[in-house]
Amino acid sequence: MAEDKFTKAEIISAIYEKTGMSRRDIREIIDLFIDEIKDALIQGMAIELRGFGTFEIRVRKGRQKARNPKTGMPVSVDSHGIAAFRPGRELKRDVWNLGNAAAQDSGGLGV
Repeated sequence: MAEDKFTKAEIISAIYEKTGMSRRDIREIIDLFIDEIKDALIQGMAIELRGFGTFEIRVRKGRQKARNPKTGMPVSVDSHGIAAFRPGRELKRDVWNLGNAAAQDSGGLGV
């Protein structure tokens, strides 16, 4: 699958085109939205956006026999939290056939 990205700047431009709001106001709203999500996750809360998905913190167990991928040296890793996203039913349904479309576009090679 292609590594196409949709950046925050592009989101701001897209919203600007659709609403005519000032780019400064849109950027401020998006920054506030992201800050609220971060704050809620830091407090251990899950964020549910119906029709889109859920952001939550998951705890990864610590390990004694992990390896530093750069050096190959063994290291121990403490238990730690990670931010995770679980897509909602509607998002799953809407993107379900993207893999099939990509396979057809590349001549059925699945690349």
